[in-house]
Amino acid sequence: MNCRYYIPMLNLVGRGSVSEIGKEARILHGTKAFVVASEGDVGEAQAKQVADILAAEGLSAHLFCEAVPNPTVSVVEKGAVRYRDSACDIIVTVGGGSAIDTAKGIGLLATNGGNIADYDGTNKSRHAMPPFIAISTTAGTGSEVTQFAVITNEDDHMKFTIVDWHLTPNVSVNDPEMMLSMPSALTAATGMDALTHAVEAYVSKGATPVTDAKAYKAVELIGRSLREAVKDGSDIDARENMCYASFLAGTAFNNAGLGLTHAMSHPLGGKYNLPHGLCNALLLPHVVKYNMDRASGRYSELAVAVGAGKGWHTERENCESFIRFVINLGREIEIPDGLSEAGVKSKDLEALAEEAAEEAIGAPNPRPYTAQQVLDVYKAAF
Repeated sequence: MNCRYYIPMLNLVGRGSVSEIGKEARILHGTKAFVVASEGDVGEAQAKQVADILAAEGLSAHLFCEAVPNPTVSVVEKGAVRYRDSACDIIVTVGGGSAIDTAKGIGLLATNGGNIADYDGTNKSRHAMPPFIAISTTAGTGSEVTQFAVITNEDDHMKFTIVDWHLTPNVSVNDPEMMLSMPSALTAATGMDALTHAVEAYVSKGATPVTDAKAYKAVELIGRSLREAVKDGSDIDARENMCYASFLAGTAFNNAGLGLTHAMSHPLGGKYNLPHGLCNALLLPHVVKYNMDRASGRYSELAVAVGAGKGWHTERENCESFIRFVINLGREIEIPDGLSEAGVKSKDLEALAEEAAEEAIGAPNPRPYTAQQVLDVYKAAF
């Protein structure tokens, strides 16, 4: 069994860790930072906070607070032009997966040129990005530690995935103090995203003992902390546990790959502009059920990790208990009951299934699938 393992060179996890970014930017020889954040008051406040920390270490900053949910080609390409014009020499991004993926696209174009769609696929770039620090504020997407970026083409509302080891940040930051004001709905969606990352990595055909250890622990932490983080956003212990869970899940799927849940989520997010974590939450229990006959042992182990399974039960019994756990967890944190409640139209399911069946990100799924089988899963989740 061979293992290729990608991870940022330095990973800062824990309370107050964001305060170290100035020092680390200096170590990376940064003098002027291009700070990427989401549009709106929250993103602008986060970018200003980052700029102040950098300024204390003598770095100036140019703020680009224009990242949007489900990051788009136009914003990425606008950011790349702004980066070149601002004469920056390091990229620092703060926010959720949308801001971080936007920054990845900007960095890729900054050193490689062309259009961002040119890099759809695996390892299409020739040159490393500028030095890159990624600060997560959501404890869920894992983008701060991965070689993935998902971009939406506004013309056809279709997403494409860039997989490139050059996208891996130099430094990742998961500071729970940056997440205390995150709304409960966002905490729920991103937490379920982290759970999906861990679950899919654990049952992936690309799993290794290294990724198994990380994915299993991530599921365990989420099982005991996500409810608390949603219920009380000021619960710093729950927030910190979710930081570690997101980090572990991200480093697991970054190397083991994902599966059918993500393959089905991407078309949904592109078509309806739904939050990625919400799509995953709605689909995960139904994908687990679809995969059960091929991965019941693995799901059984995860059921034990969250306290839903018992050592004396059969693998299938534990697998069914794990499905119930995921469904009940979603209900407790007020995830909608089905795709229809999230605004998905039944008339679109067939086209979504055709698109999902072609998503390369689903290749490591433990059970193969056809477009018709994907359609059946969508219908079950409807």
